[in-house]
Parts: sequence; C-alpha cells; structure tokens
Amino acid sequence: MPPEFTFRATNTAHRLLTRLTFGRLGHRIVGMPSLELTTVGRRSGKEHAVLLTAPIAEDGGYVVVASKAGEDKHPAWYHNLLARPEVTVSVQGGPRTPMRARVAAPAERAELWPRITAEHPVYANYQTRTDREIPLVLLTPRDGA
Repeated sequence: MPPEFTFRATNTAHRLLTRLTFGRLGHRIVGMPSLELTTVGRRSGKEHAVLLTAPIAEDGGYVVVASKAGEDKHPAWYHNLLARPEVTVSVQGGPRTPMRARVAAPAERAELWPRITAEHPVYANYQTRTDREIPLVLLTPRDGA
C-alpha cells in the first residue's frame, strides 16, 4: 500500500488541479465523478478537505466509499464524519453545499455494494486487501440546502 504521504500528496495535487481549472479538469476519476468532501476534525476542530470519487450520484446525493485503497484502517475523513456528520461537498469546483453524512445501513450496503463493484471493480479488489468491511457513506443535502 502507498504510504500516507503519497495519499495526501496525490489528493492535494488533484484538488489544486480542480481548483485552478475551475472544475474543467479533474472532476472525473476513472469514470466516476469526483467531489471535494470537507469534514471537521474530530480532535482538531479544523476543516479538512479531501477529494473522493462518487460511484453513485443520484437524487442530489452521493455515495462515497471509505476504502483507503484497501488499507486496514478507515480513512481519517470517515472518522471525522462519524463524529460530526454535517459536512460540505463541492462538485466540479462549484460552491460548497451543506450535506449530512451517514453510513449505509447493512441492508442499504447489501443493495449498493454490488452496484458499485459491478461498475467499478477496483472497489471489490480493495475489499480483498483488508479484513474490515469497507463502509459506504451516503451524502444527502441538509434541510434547506
């Protein structure tokens, strides 16, 4: 697995590319829309942004996968949204939209996971690399957003 530094550097470079081109470049990654998820650190209280792929985008919401490329630990952004589910999402360099994050319930995951892995088998590969069940996170607009 790539070291944490590689994940962070790649993410920073990709976010910068998306911002500098006002979303014209970098808004799709391996055929999936990408979005910038901003969480509030569970310990620091500071905002943290990460660029993620959204294998499912429908009804104004998104599903993101807390895969961390199959590492044995959940990504930091996942822990942050568990502590504070109020997040913001920016798509294609657009405005930040207030959203609420929640982990898919077992029945939801059972329906969503096959859809995701059929279209994007990389996630099934990530699951084979780890003993943890890779969570799916549903991002939905907050009331009034």
